[in-house]
Amino acid sequence: MEASNIGEFLTAYFIEYGLAVIGVVIILIAGYFASNWAARLVRAGLMRTGKMDPMVARFTATIARYGVLVFAVIAALDQFGVETTSFVAVLAAAGFAIGLAFQGTLGNLSAGVMILVFKPFRQGDYIEGGGTSGTVEDVHLFMTELKTPDNVQIIMPNGQLWNTAIKNYSFHPTRRLDLLLGIGYGADIGAAIEAIREMANADERVHPDPAPMVVVSNLGESSVDLTIRLWCNATDYWGLKWEFTRALKEKMDELGVEIPFPQRTVHMVKDAAD
Repeated sequence: MEASNIGEFLTAYFIEYGLAVIGVVIILIAGYFASNWAARLVRAGLMRTGKMDPMVARFTATIARYGVLVFAVIAALDQFGVETTSFVAVLAAAGFAIGLAFQGTLGNLSAGVMILVFKPFRQGDYIEGGGTSGTVEDVHLFMTELKTPDNVQIIMPNGQLWNTAIKNYSFHPTRRLDLLLGIGYGADIGAAIEAIREMANADERVHPDPAPMVVVSNLGESSVDLTIRLWCNATDYWGLKWEFTRALKEKMDELGVEIPFPQRTVHMVKDAAD
């Protein structure tokens, strides 16, 4: 082959494939920006309804983003003459093989979809599940992000969370607070119960319906145990628990009602032979 022919061949080769490479780069760049635009559009459209949970909107937007990226990659391969139908078939077969190898990961993905469909909790709820607890920050494709009360981030696989019992402490607007108070056997039980009821009725956080309940629940080894049940808003639960517990101690001190330490009476029996 003459030098001129080689030069013409190389020129034609670089022009043909160089343009293809430029086209691929343009398609991928456009696909990247289009995927971000599609994600923002989907999220904004879902949130505009005012009834969509933010976690569901973000999750759907993420799926839309990856869908556009996959379409861009297929279009880019088409620029090189790759048969997209064959590629899709190969991709499906590879996806099946990868699915078998990554069953746990795909399980987390399907669990994430189930969480968003059935909504056992929402963003901002305090939940317990999978052996841990915290405030829900977000639900991603494969994991759920929680934040503990001491501001520690927890990343939990969706499958681990979905396959266990989930306690949602924020689901209901009200909660019942149970407290246990032990008083001495020599104390005036009636006076103690009446004082506790007055404390409960005077606290604005305690709901009048259901009414506060104070009962003798157990005769222990060292004390008469009083069970106190109060209903309050879920947001007031911890504040009421801490402050009411302290107020109980101060009120019993004021009334002279003993809160006994654990104790045991031992009777010594003298042997008749002695």
